[in-house]
Amino acid sequence: MCNGDIQLEIRIPNKTCYLGFIGEIGEKVANELARYTGDRTALAYHLNLALTEALVNAIEHGNTDDPDQTVRVSIQVLPDQLCIEVYDHGQGFDLDQVGAPDLEYPRERGRGIFLIKSIMDSVNYQKINGGNVLEMRKKLD
Repeated sequence: MCNGDIQLEIRIPNKTCYLGFIGEIGEKVANELARYTGDRTALAYHLNLALTEALVNAIEHGNTDDPDQTVRVSIQVLPDQLCIEVYDHGQGFDLDQVGAPDLEYPRERGRGIFLIKSIMDSVNYQKINGGNVLEMRKKLD
């Protein structure tokens, strides 16, 4: 297994057909982290889930399914944490206003941010020049 730092930058077309591909990259990164002493299978699942949920939101909501847009994904392995950033070109939203879904009467949609917040150690969302970035961090201790 590799012990060096990993930094990936991926730009994909604004299409949901790439969700599985990007999720698998997250799994592969998790499985190659020699320094991670926790449950790698769970980490791989969590990274796949966080990436696919974030991408769905960026494609459908951020870029409003515009086929001319792209989504950029950055995955960086730092000494003590993993940082994933998903960039879109939309109007943005207030992360603090996204509440927990009604688990007693679940809807088909509306659980992505809740799931991401549940499995990642920190989640931030901010406007940047020309768009938005969802930053997700996972500790690697």
